[in-house]
Amino acid sequence: MNTNEPSISVSLDVDAPADELFRYLARPANHARIDGSGMLRGTPDDHVLSGVGDAFDMEMYNDRLGDYVMENRVVEFAPDRRIVWEPVLKSVAKPDAEIEPGVPAHHRWGWELAPLPGGGTRVTEFFDCSASPAWLHEATNGGENWRPAIEASLGNLASSVRHTS
Repeated sequence: MNTNEPSISVSLDVDAPADELFRYLARPANHARIDGSGMLRGTPDDHVLSGVGDAFDMEMYNDRLGDYVMENRVVEFAPDRRIVWEPVLKSVAKPDAEIEPGVPAHHRWGWELAPLPGGGTRVTEFFDCSASPAWLHEATNGGENWRPAIEASLGNLASSVRHTS
């Protein structure tokens, strides 16, 4: 595993309070609505994440794997400030020798929220593959391949919260 690769992160200032944004992000059913990658299809349940150890399944699709399910386990949770999960492939339509169900790839997705003067929030989404195997670094270009999707997700989150507040 390569541990020298930095995370990729993108930030956007959103005109909404951190607690409102966090409530939205803590509900996995909202993630497909804001997904900028086009890969998330939805989750079978509508629970709200409440702490480290919580998990949620996300139904997904991409050309390489077809339909697949990721189990996402929360590894960091600071209410109204930070939520991070580590995905593990749970099931897959098209098997892939590099991506084995049940074997962690040691990557993380997360959101950080920093309140701004005036009631807004600097929202940062990140993908961290610093502890991942070489195949994931190569497949994601060290995470850089996710930059357009992260930028779109941030814009989608800002729009979604403006429409629900």
